[in-house]
Amino acid sequence: MAATKFGFLVRHFSTSTVAAAKLVNPPIHIFGVEGRYAHALYSAAMKEKKLESVEKELKSFAELMKKEPKLAEFVVNPSIQRTVKRVALTKILEGQKFSSIVVNTFAALADNGRMNKIGSVLNAFSKIMSAHRGEVMCSVTTAKPLDQGHLRELQTALEAFIQKGETLKLETKVDPSLIGGMVVTIGDKYVDMSMATKIKTYTNLIRQAV
Repeated sequence: MAATKFGFLVRHFSTSTVAAAKLVNPPIHIFGVEGRYAHALYSAAMKEKKLESVEKELKSFAELMKKEPKLAEFVVNPSIQRTVKRVALTKILEGQKFSSIVVNTFAALADNGRMNKIGSVLNAFSKIMSAHRGEVMCSVTTAKPLDQGHLRELQTALEAFIQKGETLKLETKVDPSLIGGMVVTIGDKYVDMSMATKIKTYTNLIRQAV
């Protein structure tokens, strides 16, 4: 019965103010179709106290799609009938002993022709869970890889921007086109300190002055 109710909720929460009122508010709000499904999924898992197990199941499905290209192709193929897709996915998920919460979410995505959004939904739910744990995602892109010393200094400096009880989750990337400096994204903040951007700015100023 609970599974049936959740399936109904996911199908109608985007247009029903009554259903929306019953949702548990997530720690962060993510907009778009993927955000609405991720919010409903978080709400259902929170109410049943299955947040961690649901997160584990979603990660398991993401890994399964990576290992099985045919499954990934089937999931996003728009030419496959929605009913066929829902039945097949339900069988796969139940065979993996996934919870009714996840099974019904995928069924709703299939019924509504939204399986092409599955990657975005999984990513949105992951972001919500990170916020739930007090994690602050930070991405730093540099022209060259940072050595361990500079990486420790950078992490210490960035931790000054987070609040007590929060944990910094640092991800580093390399983009040679930056030339030098770095681009930092922490939470909803974005700072571009790259040489490439400075050069572009100065070039534009010179052109305007000529």
